[in-house]
Amino acid sequence: MTALMIQGTGSNVGKSMLVAGLCRAARKRGLSVAPFKPQNMSNNAAVTVDGGEIGRAQALQAMASGLEPHTDMNPVLLKPETDVGSQVVVQGKRMTTVKAREYAKLKPSLMAPVLDSFSRLKANHDLVLVEGAGSPAEVNLRAGDIANMGFARAADCPVVLVGDIDRGGVIAQVIGTQAVIDEADAALVRGFLINRFRGDPSLFDDGYALIEKQTGWRGFGVVPWFGEAWRLPAEDALDIATPNRPNGLHIVCLKLSRIANFDDLDPLAQEPGVRLTMLHAGQPLPADTDVVIIPGSKSTRGDLQFLKQQGWDEDVRAHVRRDGHVLGICGGFQMLGRVVDDPEGIEGPAGATPGLGLLQVDTLMFDDKRLTTVEAVHMPSGQSFQGYEIHIGRSDGPDRARPFARVAEQNEGAISADGRVSGSYLHGMFRDDGFRRAWLAGFDVSPGNASYTATVEATLDALADHLEEHLDINALLACAR
Repeated sequence: MTALMIQGTGSNVGKSMLVAGLCRAARKRGLSVAPFKPQNMSNNAAVTVDGGEIGRAQALQAMASGLEPHTDMNPVLLKPETDVGSQVVVQGKRMTTVKAREYAKLKPSLMAPVLDSFSRLKANHDLVLVEGAGSPAEVNLRAGDIANMGFARAADCPVVLVGDIDRGGVIAQVIGTQAVIDEADAALVRGFLINRFRGDPSLFDDGYALIEKQTGWRGFGVVPWFGEAWRLPAEDALDIATPNRPNGLHIVCLKLSRIANFDDLDPLAQEPGVRLTMLHAGQPLPADTDVVIIPGSKSTRGDLQFLKQQGWDEDVRAHVRRDGHVLGICGGFQMLGRVVDDPEGIEGPAGATPGLGLLQVDTLMFDDKRLTTVEAVHMPSGQSFQGYEIHIGRSDGPDRARPFARVAEQNEGAISADGRVSGSYLHGMFRDDGFRRAWLAGFDVSPGNASYTATVEATLDALADHLEEHLDINALLACAR
């Protein structure tokens, strides 16, 4: 019933992966360990065993801990819908949608559910490993903070600070953090570690000693770059690893501005017979594309406009005319239809947006989110698989008579009359080894033999071993209280 918090000197310094590795290391020591992140901002969510949603990184950390994902592991999830507004999910359920300034007023009221979830985890496990968000050095956000030092103070949770040497300036990152945070906050910091070192770590010995001398904090080690990190599910679409393969089935995924639940792509990226490309804004669809994937989106109508602004609508239509294939998943499925109608303004201003018209279906938005895991059968191949739904809206029309799958004896998704365009609300399908192999076989691709889940498990073991080699984990875990 102890806890330790890992905070970073900035965003994307590797906190999520470090917590996952530490969870696996603690589990190997025979401890019952659980991950916890008070507040996360991500559109890549996981459906939990208790019927809610949490950030995908906490689902990976749960896997590292040998646990099923639970809403208590990430009680506040912010899902950006615009540049200035986010949906607020509290203990797995949508609470409201607010703009940034409004959230600052709402935030103090969220400490109670955060501490409530944290207390339940502490009561049920030997150790809770807490991940911060952003950086405690953002002292302009300290008032009402629930993500970093505000939580640590309220929960009396000791802190270890992580600096990222790969981005440069790590000495200033750590020393500067101590310089700007409140003395009472700094008193909770038990030490620091340096992440993502490339080359000979001994070259940083003098810098490491300087940080210890200037801060009075002890160092727990320097972690070299972990080369297998690309095999772990990415929380940010920018972090999706796409191995540089010259050949293979060329799958191109449109990187939408509000891309969501793109964990469908990680298993495909690891297939030796697949060449995966993430297409960024301003880039045309490559001429040698075999399959276009239109992924999920937190704002379907907004991303439909974004897609059209890039000229991708014409690119995709031309691709289909050249006998190419398209798969739309969740929001991508909705975009493939004739219209997305949002009369109540669930995603923004009320109205309707014409879709790509590649599937004869129409989508109606309504404020009733579906969150569930499913057992399905892929109709073209007859292959059963597991997936999950996390969406609002309902799609119907003539092409639904040719379903993508069957779920609980009901038709799911749609396929065009020529069979080249498919849409489904089901996420996570490619994590199912049997489905992935059957789907790839439909394109005459010989899939690899590796199990995706087994690969992730082996990578988590390798990550834990990597941390054991380079960190004083016994001393680090001894800081927990």
